[in-house]
Amino acid sequence: MGETRLLDLPGGTIAYDDSGERSPAGQLVVCVPGMGDLRGVYRFLAPALAAAGHRVVTMDVRGHGGSSTGWGDHSAAAIGGDVLALVRHLDDGPAHLVGGSMAAAAAVWAAAEAPELVAGIVLLGPFVRDVAQHGLKRLLLPVGGYLLTLRAGLWARYYRGLYPGSPPADLDGYVRALRANLAEPGRLAALRAMLRASKAPAEARLAEVRAPALVVMGGADPDFDDPAAEAELVAGRLGAQLVLVDGAGHYPQAERPDVTGPAVARFLAAHPARAHG
Repeated sequence: MGETRLLDLPGGTIAYDDSGERSPAGQLVVCVPGMGDLRGVYRFLAPALAAAGHRVVTMDVRGHGGSSTGWGDHSAAAIGGDVLALVRHLDDGPAHLVGGSMAAAAAVWAAAEAPELVAGIVLLGPFVRDVAQHGLKRLLLPVGGYLLTLRAGLWARYYRGLYPGSPPADLDGYVRALRANLAEPGRLAALRAMLRASKAPAEARLAEVRAPALVVMGGADPDFDDPAAEAELVAGRLGAQLVLVDGAGHYPQAERPDVTGPAVARFLAAHPARAHG
């Protein structure tokens, strides 16, 4: 995706990659990973969309990846504000926002906050409500005081388990890179802050979203007791299209790019952004 770029914001810097020019029929697409993850989770989806003529930008959320640490707020609203700042900086919108896991809540918040900047939202394995994250609870609660005892290796173990069906061939290397990043000073503190952050403010704004929406959920997502039911609820409240990816876990964009990529491409083609300006 090219050289990492940095966007300076009042609280720190956001790292992002930019595929550059888009075709006349292409869209600006901003992809946002969830907590405890890197923008590399879009390593299959982003090139496919760029090859189709879209300008694809992948960013690291605050405290993660190449973005700076030390932020005072790690809520979905704060991350949504970073996303909107990046869209304004790129000056090529309105944009389609792709948000995975907790970043789905950030995409919802951004779409409600600045509808003129958001042409559509794609929510992958979405946490847009305060529902129990069952896979994480099962792993960490027996430890006791799990937010304080959370370590990079424990998160890597949990993360690997979110690919229950057909993990990508490069998952071992990706998890090693993720673990190394989380071992850097300040990054686990950011992850803990995101774990504590309520998604209720994003849920409260679901009814305000006017942009078209697509929900993609892995049918075997271990983070939900009933992934299909949660996906149907979120899609129903947004009036969104819904794609259930049979056998996939929490990251269908990486586990089943053969299904997720075409679904997102069809959504972009069906909902072109109005011309910039």
